[in-house]
Amino acid sequence: MSKVGDLLQQGAKEFGISLDARQIEQFASYSAMLIDWNKKFNLTAIVDPQEIAVKHFLDSLTILNFHDVCLGAQVVDVGTGAGFPGIPLKIARPDISLVLLDSLRKRTQFLQAVVEQLSLAAVTVIHGRAEEAGHDEKYRAAFDLAVSRAVAPLATLAEYCLPFVRLGGYFIALKGPDISEELADAQTAITMLGGNNHGARTFSLPVSGDARSLVFIEHTAPTPAQYPRKPGTPEKKPLR
Repeated sequence: MSKVGDLLQQGAKEFGISLDARQIEQFASYSAMLIDWNKKFNLTAIVDPQEIAVKHFLDSLTILNFHDVCLGAQVVDVGTGAGFPGIPLKIARPDISLVLLDSLRKRTQFLQAVVEQLSLAAVTVIHGRAEEAGHDEKYRAAFDLAVSRAVAPLATLAEYCLPFVRLGGYFIALKGPDISEELADAQTAITMLGGNNHGARTFSLPVSGDARSLVFIEHTAPTPAQYPRKPGTPEKKPLR
């Protein structure tokens, strides 16, 4: 096994996750594709394989350490970018069904190529905006879990993500270490959208020691029909 494979396996073990040889191989293929496609498209600023393993892959897998993702869970990754955290979650938990949503065509083209190359079943790639997809009856209140990483401030993210989550499900935001002010600013939006703020867990990534936070919001009341608002509005005028 390669040094990066060892790093991934050991780091995942710290989260209570066991990765077999095929999963390590899938992560290696994903990393190689990310580096190759990044030469043509700006997908990530991180191009060192070890940094990809820690700051993209293991960072994404932290969700599985702090949240009980049920067997066969329906998961949507909103504003997934180059596939984080959705694809690492799918590799580690092949049982989940995954929707990857992004507004840029070049990213969805990359994601579709990754899904095919890695032979990932039950993964749907959607080119579209959260503000529109959140009103689609096929996706609204259809997921056990919505995840999003480094997309927007939490008040805006809540409006993007909570409409996708069924009652009793969760929206989890992957954030940096300094989350208290952002969390306080988002409280009104979370309540208006039918969410219950369960707070944040801050931790350090394996190897790098970088601090990260996960914010947990349970969907406890139906999101009013007018949310999310039209494209661009949640970002320009966050709910306060």
